[in-house]
Amino acid sequence: MQKYDLMVIGGGPGGYDAAERAGEQGLKVVLFEKRALGGVCLNEGCIPTKTFLNSAKFYSHALHGENFGVIAKEVTFDHAKVVKRKKKVVRTLVAGVGMKMKQNNVTVIPKFARITGKADDGFTAEADGEVFAAPKLIIATGSEPVVPPIPGLKEGLESGFVMTSREILDLEKLPGSLVVIGGGVIGLEMACYFATVGVRVTVIEMLDRIAGNTDIDISNTLMKIYMGQGMEFYLSSKVTSVGSGSVTFEKDGSTRTVQADAVLLSAGRRPSTGGIGLETIGVYTERGAIVTDEFMRTNVAGVYAVGDVNGKSMLAHTAYREADVAVNHIAGKKDRMRYNAVPSVIYTNPEVAVVGETEESAKAKGLDVRTVRLPLTYSGRYVAEVDRGEGFCKLVLDKGTNRLLGVHMIGSYVSEIIYGAALMLETELPAEQLKKVIFPHPTVSEIIREALFHA
Repeated sequence: MQKYDLMVIGGGPGGYDAAERAGEQGLKVVLFEKRALGGVCLNEGCIPTKTFLNSAKFYSHALHGENFGVIAKEVTFDHAKVVKRKKKVVRTLVAGVGMKMKQNNVTVIPKFARITGKADDGFTAEADGEVFAAPKLIIATGSEPVVPPIPGLKEGLESGFVMTSREILDLEKLPGSLVVIGGGVIGLEMACYFATVGVRVTVIEMLDRIAGNTDIDISNTLMKIYMGQGMEFYLSSKVTSVGSGSVTFEKDGSTRTVQADAVLLSAGRRPSTGGIGLETIGVYTERGAIVTDEFMRTNVAGVYAVGDVNGKSMLAHTAYREADVAVNHIAGKKDRMRYNAVPSVIYTNPEVAVVGETEESAKAKGLDVRTVRLPLTYSGRYVAEVDRGEGFCKLVLDKGTNRLLGVHMIGSYVSEIIYGAALMLETELPAEQLKKVIFPHPTVSEIIREALFHA
């Protein structure tokens, strides 16, 4: 039996961050990861999709550079080279995570680990016949794609006609047409990429809007932009079957069929807890997610759960913070997790970046709020560098205290400035105090300042 101070199951953002932080504090750590270090985010999600979208942005700039004095003739797009570059980027970053583990003396076991029970040493786990033990355990097994029970879907996945985000990122040749089942973050980002490089894209969404719980004004604006660029959307639609080269769905009481060369399944993700042995130590779950408190503790003393597996946020940056909180609690340091100011980004073009309450969510909680909406053209930098004016910033404020409750933006660069809004929400200061923050000029971030002065 190999003994450690801490066992971490799962090497995604939450897992490797927890291992790194614990190693920094001198704990003897073992990390189990059955696939590549970095998890879905680094290998099949966040990083690969941003690599794709960046190439698409270069292509779009080349095609539409006339207004900026840049004229490129006979511009072509090589998707195979994009895939090749994506793989190189992923390899580089995976190696970087491995180096972090080595620098902090973390033992990495590249195998599936299953919790086997409690022992005098705390908890035990088995990986490929070897037994490991530690008094503390962090579960960070992530999430997996939801596969709805739609007739023909399983067969489509087996044949390769239907793909999840994992398979489509390795597709060497562009399809002529693509149907995206699900208009959430993953579906929209991939739809944006493929539509930008010339693929006919159709998005079928079960809800009456795209982008989930994103502010309705932003959702409507994003859809309007992409409809103007030729993308088709079917909202309030339920996919009923997947055939060979087609997807059938119901909308407004009628049945419709869309032909396609490929299908992307992006119907959401669910916590991945199957087979890891939670029942051997009695860890509670609700709707498949491990239940945790503000310290990331489960109901079992000494056991923590961070990242997608607890179902709270399902964002890599949330997993990082949860990992820090868990390790700090293990080390006896005062810390706790708050979810009121977790920013979220959709890396479409234009980008969407949000944090805090929407007008809808605030009113649903009984809050009396008001909103301020300002076009991004109030930013000189935005006007100088962006040849369109759909972008805007929307603030949600408490009427009584004038405290900032939410910030919602759509437009170029907003992914890089939303953290400032998150900091403002964390302070819980009224707008009058936040106006004192000095923003560099000219930057798109100044739109937050301008909006505050209109509050």
